[in-house]
Amino acid sequence: MTSDDRTLHRQAALVAGRPAPHIAPRRQPAHRISSDAEAIAIAHDLAKDFAAGAVARDRERKLPIAEIERFSQSGLWAITVPKDYGGAGVSTATLAEVTAIISAADSSIGQIPQNHFYMVEALRLAGTEEQKAHYFGRILDGDRLGNAFTEIGTRTPVDFKTRIVARDGKLLLNGQKFYATGSLFAHIVVAVAKDDRERVQIVFIDRATPGLALIDDWSSFGQRSTGSGTVTFDDVEVSPFQVVDHDVVFERPTPMGPLAQIVHAAVQVGIARGALAETISYVRAYARPFFELDIEHGYEDPHSIHAVGDVSIRVHAANALLVRAGHLLDAATAEPNDRTVAAASIAVAEVKAYGTEAAQLAANKLIELGGARSTLEAYGLDRFWRNARTHSLHDPVRWKYHHIGNYYLNGLLPPRHGAI
Repeated sequence: MTSDDRTLHRQAALVAGRPAPHIAPRRQPAHRISSDAEAIAIAHDLAKDFAAGAVARDRERKLPIAEIERFSQSGLWAITVPKDYGGAGVSTATLAEVTAIISAADSSIGQIPQNHFYMVEALRLAGTEEQKAHYFGRILDGDRLGNAFTEIGTRTPVDFKTRIVARDGKLLLNGQKFYATGSLFAHIVVAVAKDDRERVQIVFIDRATPGLALIDDWSSFGQRSTGSGTVTFDDVEVSPFQVVDHDVVFERPTPMGPLAQIVHAAVQVGIARGALAETISYVRAYARPFFELDIEHGYEDPHSIHAVGDVSIRVHAANALLVRAGHLLDAATAEPNDRTVAAASIAVAEVKAYGTEAAQLAANKLIELGGARSTLEAYGLDRFWRNARTHSLHDPVRWKYHHIGNYYLNGLLPPRHGAI
């Protein structure tokens, strides 16, 4: 891509969207969380406030800038930094539960740090000691990482035209990304690019670096306030210190893939929880009985009672699968090998598949049992279905069942990549 081509791409994206919002520099270091219990308690406190504005943010496609600042300053974005580097080093089960708690309140906010945690894990597995000390320190202080991974127009979502090349004694990054969840809110944008050996690298780039452009052009009908739009790189100069090998973490058994996926699974479980809680609240407050029934309240309808019971069982099952997957992923982190990593990957695939079905069922039943009034825009109840459906497309659930079936029926280990 020539310089003129890159300029045209950037101009086209700007026409379709808005420039990135201003992200103020941190005024003080973030709080440092010291335990799993503290992380979960803080998540519950934040979720109460995040839930209050979720309908308005979704309706107006309003970016949750203040909420994300509170989220990262609370210390929750640093909970997976290893203890050896000053972090809490919480269990994966705790990371998943924190994500589900926040996602039940607002699934856009719950999804935004997913790639942040992915890149923290990449640093843990492939970074040098100097890189870990530097970037983990910044993350502990409250800096947020943003994703610039997937591109539009390539044959598959993991084909990359974005390149990092040596030219005139410099390392230069060029390309364009989309679905860049988290980048609009990031202090550091993490780009995925191929080098001259065709190896995939991840590149850590400070937000204010010349040649980096962030564009707010995300227009999906769900997950509307994730800001998952366009990032462009136009001769962005980087140093070798900013580059970490991405391929190496999949050339041996590591928990990288299931760690990425358990956060996505937790988003779906959170949506299922939120939709079920909203169903119970709404039906008890507003649902009217069917005229054939001689009852006083809609919540006495036997069909509604049965449906809420059914959804409750499925949400509880999804919760249990999430905890199980977290424990197996912790075991794979402690002792990574073909067997433990495969078991963790399959367990995470199970909760992603089942949690996605539970979220969509709960979202459907919310409207069905709520009745015609529940479709009014003021309530914003359709957001649960739109968010569950949109987020489920991150990677196809149908392939989860394929790998799960092959594992149990034929003893085939799942592939090692970031989507299983």
